[in-house]
Amino acid sequence: MRRFGGSDLCENKICLNINKQANRSLSKSTKRKRKDSSSDGDHVSLPLLNRDHCYGPGCTQIARYNSKYCSDKCGLSLANARIFHVLPPRLQEWALSPCIAEETNKKDLEVVRKEQLEVRDILKELDKRHKELDKLLEKAKLLSVDVNQEVQDIDEEMSMHCVTCGHEIHTRTAVKHMEKCFNKYESQSSFGSIYKTRIDGNNMFCDFYNSSQRTYCKRLRVLCPEHFKDSTVISDTEVCGCPLVSNVFNLTGEFCRVPKKTCIKHYCWDKLRRAEIDMERVRQWLKLDELVEKERQIRYRMSSRAGVLPLMLHSTYDHELMERLTAEANNSQHQRENNSCISSKSTNVSDE
Repeated sequence: MRRFGGSDLCENKICLNINKQANRSLSKSTKRKRKDSSSDGDHVSLPLLNRDHCYGPGCTQIARYNSKYCSDKCGLSLANARIFHVLPPRLQEWALSPCIAEETNKKDLEVVRKEQLEVRDILKELDKRHKELDKLLEKAKLLSVDVNQEVQDIDEEMSMHCVTCGHEIHTRTAVKHMEKCFNKYESQSSFGSIYKTRIDGNNMFCDFYNSSQRTYCKRLRVLCPEHFKDSTVISDTEVCGCPLVSNVFNLTGEFCRVPKKTCIKHYCWDKLRRAEIDMERVRQWLKLDELVEKERQIRYRMSSRAGVLPLMLHSTYDHELMERLTAEANNSQHQRENNSCISSKSTNVSDE
């Protein structure tokens, strides 16, 4: 026992254990007492807790449970009274100082409308070019084949690689090969939408309905290799009809009268020119949609700025303006007092 500390340690240890057991029993009893004491509150009736006076104007009833009003009518009447009390001063504050955001939105709206007019003018010009191309093709159909122009200049023995498939091709047949290669790879992918195109004027999209996928094709009608294929049968008397130019851009007024079947320089010129016009029309229509959406957002901001809810929730106090108005009010009051004093003195003098 001496080796481990003697008998005093055992006694102390026993005492400590006794103290721990006593503390545990006390904590259990207190917990039980707290639990029992909380059960006494269950007998209190909950509807009697929040029974205050109704907040409705002129109402003498008791409010409903967990509410400030005795009925919905009192709540609505108080809300109406608050609106009629708060809204007129807020409207006066709104009218006193100009809104910078309103002026900015007006300027932005003018810019958007101007851009919309410009886009519509461009669309009219593109429609005009489309009609001119149709007239040009009708005029070219009336031409006859010129034997002198039938033999075309043969380029040098040069080769290049196709931008689509990468094969080496001759420069003389490069345009024809690239067009066919592009149509081959383009037909493997699909561009569809569940909505049919509805626009003014000529529809430039394919809009072929696929019943299996329930979508409309959204390729350009001219370039769609799947649903609008070029006619393979071309007569020998049909001319190319491409308008000739000098210095790249200057029209000469003459047409290529080589047979369309053998013309390599102007392969599918009418198709590519019509596709160029249609692609520009698509860009302008997309730009017009963006401008319309921008105009809608600006109008929404302008309409929601001076509404009842923003005026009730937000208030701007202009200190300089209010100081100027109070000074003017004080000056006018002093002038009235002075005028009243002068008028009273003049009446006294007249009485004497």
